[in-house]
Amino acid sequence: MPYPPQLVDPMRKELTSLGVRELLTPEEVDNAMHDASEQTTLVVINSVCGCAAANARPAVRLAMHAKDQPQQYVTVFAGQDLEATAHMRSYLPGIPPSSPFIALLKNGQPVFVLERHNIEGRAANAIAYDLAEAFKMHCGNGVAESEPSERAEPLEASETPVEGRPTTPDTFRSIL
Repeated sequence: MPYPPQLVDPMRKELTSLGVRELLTPEEVDNAMHDASEQTTLVVINSVCGCAAANARPAVRLAMHAKDQPQQYVTVFAGQDLEATAHMRSYLPGIPPSSPFIALLKNGQPVFVLERHNIEGRAANAIAYDLAEAFKMHCGNGVAESEPSERAEPLEASETPVEGRPTTPDTFRSIL
């Protein structure tokens, strides 16, 4: 059963107000994925969970400040737009379903993926930095920077250290 619309509307607007195109039906997903077959596309599977609110959506907003950008941004809402979300996931074979979820597609193929376990517990600016580097690699000149001094504005300082974990998280960079 989907979440009530009044619960998710503010969460939807966090992305749609930035210009991220919302896909509400399987047909809209097909149209967006047809467009994605010849360009770069950021796919966001949105969610009501805390890591979507504190990490994923703010990271997308921050990454939009990077110099290099995908040609389209699209989103489906897990737990609300059930058919559209399932249909989007059908375009991502071999990638386990998770939400929130962010994938960069190039020519219709995933080249960079952040699953829930790559988002949960990380600062939005660290996730945005990873996205900006993926944009630079796949949407720009093809050269990602290794120096954090070239972060996309307004990315800020690193995460607070957690005992037993490195301060720079081991991040899933690409499925290819």
